[in-house]
Amino acid sequence: MTTQEISDAELAGQPAAYWTGVAYEALIAYTRARQAEKGYTQPQFWLLRNLSENDISPDGEGMTLSELRAAMASYIRPEDDLAAEAEVLVERGWLTRDSEDRLWLTAEGEQARVDLASNAPAIRAALHEGIDDTDYVTTVKVLQRLIRNAGGTAA
Repeated sequence: MTTQEISDAELAGQPAAYWTGVAYEALIAYTRARQAEKGYTQPQFWLLRNLSENDISPDGEGMTLSELRAAMASYIRPEDDLAAEAEVLVERGWLTRDSEDRLWLTAEGEQARVDLASNAPAIRAALHEGIDDTDYVTTVKVLQRLIRNAGGTAA
């Protein structure tokens, strides 16, 4: 499906699930490509975020890969190999592993998390180019309503 020469009435009748799926794949691919250009992966960034008490982690305590997978269950992709991604971060000195196989964020890893997070505004700006904030908010509200109508929970 494309929007070429499709009237608004025809577009209104198209399935939201199709367009949200296309949007999801395109947005993830774009984000991951920009992150790869900077030398890191989205799962690596998520690992750092989930282990940082200054971000997602409530206490900064170390976590096993199993605990990290569970924490990321709502957004990790099937192709993401957290063990391999974590190993890269251990090799970089951004994570350490203790005797109980828990991963811990190092000071260097925390600084990397902060540095990597600074890439997000440029990615967002590129994705939002030509989209008014009011239109974006309306779109998100419509998506939240679709989610609720489908019996889901919109955060």
